[in-house]
Amino acid sequence: MGKSAYLMLHAVPFIKRIGEAKLRHKCSLEFANLALAEMKSRRKTHEIVEFLSTSDIVLDAASCGISEIVNLCLKHFPELMWERNFTERLMKEVVKGRHVELFRLVNAHKRIPKLSEDVYTNCALMEAVVAMSPSCEYPNVSGAAFLMQRELQWYMVVEDRSSPSLKSLKLLEDEKTYWEGFVDKRQDLLKEAKQWMKDTSSSCSLVATLIITVAFAAAFTVPGGNDNNTGIPIFFKKSSFMAFAVADALALFSSLNATLIFLAILTSRYAIEDFLHSLPKKFILGLTFLFLSLAFMLVAFSAALTIVLSERWKWIYIPITLLAIFPVVSFTILQLPLYVEMVESTLWPRLYRPMKIWK
Repeated sequence: MGKSAYLMLHAVPFIKRIGEAKLRHKCSLEFANLALAEMKSRRKTHEIVEFLSTSDIVLDAASCGISEIVNLCLKHFPELMWERNFTERLMKEVVKGRHVELFRLVNAHKRIPKLSEDVYTNCALMEAVVAMSPSCEYPNVSGAAFLMQRELQWYMVVEDRSSPSLKSLKLLEDEKTYWEGFVDKRQDLLKEAKQWMKDTSSSCSLVATLIITVAFAAAFTVPGGNDNNTGIPIFFKKSSFMAFAVADALALFSSLNATLIFLAILTSRYAIEDFLHSLPKKFILGLTFLFLSLAFMLVAFSAALTIVLSERWKWIYIPITLLAIFPVVSFTILQLPLYVEMVESTLWPRLYRPMKIWK
């Protein structure tokens, strides 16, 4: 270990704790791998499969979302997935905990021939997905609307892998279908999702309206003014002026599109199924146009400032460009991860992606 790394570990304690946690995690996985390999060499396969399927080792790991342990057990002993009772309990724990990576892993193993689900397993999975999941299982969700989207995705993916007869099957306790029970248990979440979508869209539309006002006014008050005889802008031949004109026009059009999209969101019906595709797509598209309008407005302001001050300071574009980078960096650090997560969750969620286990 170098001297700088040694000083950093002692000067910043949380870095040391993170390193120790990763080391413990790595050592635990290596120990589990060695233990399974040793068991495989000393005992017969059916005895180990019976032990793992009857004990709660794999199920406890699945309920906690520890996909690495489950992956090691299935890698060493894929015969576990032939145990119907174990498979049903494992899938139920995965769906109940909303563990995406575990669901992809187990679903990949379930594609082996003769591992099709029976009606009892499908009923158990439908009951697990109807039950409300705590919001702490979605650490990257940016709001209640996208939490509702995740719940709908889980319901749809479990329903798709079930037999068609289950879709209209009544629940025993209240004589409701699985979909009716799913909707009934998420009325509070639906209200929160509606309010979150309305409040966020209203705030974003207000910002877009302000950009429209500024961009429209800037188009008629160009930097340097116009020639009194011809009406042509004085700095028309400068490249900075062309950058200002193009950026201002793009800012105006982008903010107009953002305002119209957020207005469409505010006037939507807010049905629960709209939170799966319709509303998230509109919201992401509105945010995209809003971010673009902010960026174009920043470019237009920088170009206008360069036009005004370049006659006295030829090098003024350098500090202006550096200052313009700060909002971009701030957005990248604060908002881009959540924005990417929203786009990924709406257009290509990990829950729907197949996992390759045989290479």
